[in-house]
Amino acid sequence: MIHFKLFAFTALSVAVLSCEKDKNELKNNFSIDTSHLKQVYSLNESINLQVKNAKNLPVDSIQYFLGDTKIGSATGNSLFPFALRETKLGSHTIKATVYTEGTTVDEETKITLASSIQPKLLNYKIVNTYPHDIKAYTQGFEFYRDTLFEGTGNGRGSGTGTRDVSSLRKTDYRTGEVFKKITLEDQYFGEGITVLNNKVYQLTWLNKEGYVYDADTFKKIKTFKYFKDIEGWGLTNDGKKLYMSDGSEKIYVLDPETMQEVDYINVYTQHAKIESLNELEWIDGKIWANIYGKDAIGVINTDGEVEAILNLGDLRNKVTQHPDIDVLNGIAYNPKTKTIFVTGKNWDKTFELLIEE
Repeated sequence: MIHFKLFAFTALSVAVLSCEKDKNELKNNFSIDTSHLKQVYSLNESINLQVKNAKNLPVDSIQYFLGDTKIGSATGNSLFPFALRETKLGSHTIKATVYTEGTTVDEETKITLASSIQPKLLNYKIVNTYPHDIKAYTQGFEFYRDTLFEGTGNGRGSGTGTRDVSSLRKTDYRTGEVFKKITLEDQYFGEGITVLNNKVYQLTWLNKEGYVYDADTFKKIKTFKYFKDIEGWGLTNDGKKLYMSDGSEKIYVLDPETMQEVDYINVYTQHAKIESLNELEWIDGKIWANIYGKDAIGVINTDGEVEAILNLGDLRNKVTQHPDIDVLNGIAYNPKTKTIFVTGKNWDKTFELLIEE
């Protein structure tokens, strides 16, 4: 009996090893044909997918996937064309599942989808200059009913101490006067804000939570937790949905009632992803975004393509220089004047700009 069991075990082991060997031989036979694929594509292009079959083995069909989503199948090893128009920008894994000789073989390759647009450089004219609280470490900037709302970060204990605490405020943009203000406790670092349906939404940086206030009274309506483990940076809205940045190339689209993610955008130029997206503003169907560390603004369409760049590097020289001065941050569009108001962290001025192509 012992000898029989040993024989059976040995036979089973040989069978398993033989199957693994056959599987490996099949896998070595097939690979996605990358000879005609590029590393970077744009939304207006298509790709043609096919599998190399080194030993010309019989193929029943091939299923193709973009990430975890099936995009189609081909009979035998026929060419499979796929238009990229509805695909998100960013890096993607393409998987081919080959059905052959009663088994399947999976093969993968990667492509990157980038913008198809050459960004144009916007020009601007300063039409007005207004006072701005030099202690305001600006994180959010937005007009609502002709009032400029501002959210600031916590600057206590840093630099010379000219930064104020994290706050939400209403200001008279003409005089710089803050006529309504609430502050956050020291452990909360205030970030981006936006106003939708008479509610102010405010993010925090590292606390993974945000707040909703009544826009008239600043009475807190609720606290919400972030939908995933991310940082809070910028916030805006299109009149229906919220758009949130987290310092990466991603902009998350949120349901304003549940604060859950319903979609996302990856932001790219023709050549690379654009990270450190900070304060956001929705203007005529586009997202305008400060790039943290750069005195520049990117204009982004809803596919994530950077359509234009506004270089505001000269503005920093027009504000009072002091040890706590920081980068450009703050974009507020005034629909009445069709001008854009910009400022920076601990800047003592706000600039009203008329944009020119």
